[in-house]
Amino acid sequence: MQNNSAVIIEGATVIFGDRLEPASVRIEDGRITAIDGARDGADIVDGRGYLLAPAFVDIHGDAFERQIMPRPGTMLPVAPALLDTDRQLAANGIATAYHALTLSWEPGLRSVENGYAVVRALDALGPRLTVDNRVQLRWETFCFEALELVREALAGPRLPSIAFNDHTSMAMLHPSTPLQERPFDFDPAFPAVDPETPAFAEKMAERAKRAKIPVSDMVALVRNMWDRRPQVPAAIEEVATLGQAAGAPMLSHDDSQIETRDFFRVRGARISEFPMNKRVARAAREAGDFIVFGAPNATRGGSHIASIAAADMIREGLCDILASDYYYPAMLLGLARLKADGVAPVHALWPLVSGNPARALGLFDRGGIEVGKRADLILVDWPEGGAPVVRRTWVAGREAYCAAPMGW
Repeated sequence: MQNNSAVIIEGATVIFGDRLEPASVRIEDGRITAIDGARDGADIVDGRGYLLAPAFVDIHGDAFERQIMPRPGTMLPVAPALLDTDRQLAANGIATAYHALTLSWEPGLRSVENGYAVVRALDALGPRLTVDNRVQLRWETFCFEALELVREALAGPRLPSIAFNDHTSMAMLHPSTPLQERPFDFDPAFPAVDPETPAFAEKMAERAKRAKIPVSDMVALVRNMWDRRPQVPAAIEEVATLGQAAGAPMLSHDDSQIETRDFFRVRGARISEFPMNKRVARAAREAGDFIVFGAPNATRGGSHIASIAAADMIREGLCDILASDYYYPAMLLGLARLKADGVAPVHALWPLVSGNPARALGLFDRGGIEVGKRADLILVDWPEGGAPVVRRTWVAGREAYCAAPMGW
């Protein structure tokens, strides 16, 4: 993935960790080798009028699912879908992507079978990919069938992360309890819905459509999975032990109680992904955990499921990382919205999408513009008062994307 010829990007305004400053940046052998150094016969890239910034590190993105299933129930071949996704990532300035690969008991898109297909396809496609594609093993804790895949992925060439998800308990939550305030998943008094009610069948309709099975079959499947509840804590212990042994970064997802965050932190999950209320976010901050919110949340000015707003959390120091979630362009557009709303200047916001996720994931070789760092860089066209767009992307010094405007 490296390019051995020296390149100097000059004339751009560079986003350093603590400032914006005009500078030239030299890249060679996949690394940043000088700031404002001599030309020495290097190829010159004219960056005048653009921002030069660290490329994005996306800790959680599931927009790749739309390439695999562009319409509900309509599955396409995995390999070309991932090749297309890779090009979308490069075009949106994402040099390192953790695909949030749901490993669920659901048939179809989020099945273990499809999980195997994605993991193995990414390994096989490695030499043809333009950015660093990895997976977040978004493991549904009731899906015991996924444990062998977790082992296989942890032994693979690109260390994945592990995210503990429990959409089974969320599906079974009684409607009288808000999702954002649901009790700890293993609370003996967890308020479960009656799965025989018409309202529950209606709730399962979208899942059934995605899985391409009748609603009645989906209801029966959820009911059967719920019967596994007593065995789930032991399965979590097993996966957490596997993750710790491999040195994989681990996350818990949609925490609604401090008890939930504490439970997963003890098991090595030091990243709180999309905490559902401020109380949990504060507890995560006090414990020194990384806190993730969605970049689409920042772009839209609020959560699509009525959870807390990312901008408010950033203002209060309760957000370290923004993830693309379901929309890759939101990595850049979220920064633009936050800047426009006066949340912080752009150089102070940029670590949310580069340096901080890199540190949380243990990728200390990238995420900033410093001599010695991996040359993962983007050149951004951001006219005053206009929408920003990525013009060029370098991954480990190799140009992964270049868009030349028509100039009309």
